Amino acid sequence: MTTVFQHSHSPSRPGRAASINWFAWAAPQRFYPVAGRMATVFGLLAAALTAAGLYIGMLVAPTDAQQGEAYRIIYVHVPAAWMSMVIYIAMAFWAAIGLAFHARLAAMFARALAPTGALMTFLALWTGALWGKPTWGAWWVWDARLTSELILLFLYIGFLSLHAAIDDARRADRAAAVLALVGVVNVPIIYFSVKWWNTLHQGASVSFSKAPSMATPMLTGMLLMALALWMYCIAITLVRLRALMLEREGHTAWARRALEAR
Repeated sequence: MTTVFQHSHSPSRPGRAASINWFAWAAPQRFYPVAGRMATVFGLLAAALTAAGLYIGMLVAPTDAQQGEAYRIIYVHVPAAWMSMVIYIAMAFWAAIGLAFHARLAAMFARALAPTGALMTFLALWTGALWGKPTWGAWWVWDARLTSELILLFLYIGFLSLHAAIDDARRADRAAAVLALVGVVNVPIIYFSVKWWNTLHQGASVSFSKAPSMATPMLTGMLLMALALWMYCIAITLVRLRALMLEREGHTAWARRALEAR
């Protein structure tokens, strides 16, 4: 899988389109500098979107008629809950690519995503407890969505623990990938739990099939915060990926040069 982009024009067929190999950046030494530049861009976007989202959510959006000011925790809780599921799907995807094609960069991507996914899951659970106390009168209930979200946190921790428990990196990649793929079944359970079971957790405020049930400033602030967390997760994952590249490829000349440059 360690190949390069090829832009070739056949002299016998001058009109032939250039062939592009999409595996060009599958080699860690080629993706390492790109990841650094991308991390900077996404980090700046995250900072700008966070400032805009918090300004609208905290200062512009009106007070909720039923929940009062307590509802404003949605500007962290809802985006974190979304990202906890999105990151797990992305982690399982890259783990599957690494397992199927023995692509070490894909396996490193999965491992880099796991801590960020665990953080988003913990943040969703913690802010959910803060929201649940004034809304339900309890910090925690064994609600279907809350319980399945807690299981998601255990899956992230299990992925990281299993990988750390195996000394051989390739074997660790394969074992953790299998666990990640098995755990994917929990993601639709989280998403559809409010439809499948009678739960305390409210349904989705944003849907592609119907108009949003929120005021426009509330929705705008929440979507901006969702984008902000998305950009943050990409940036921090790329930073962690670069560290994993140097850790895994430390025996190579390019990794030693990169370490010296730092």
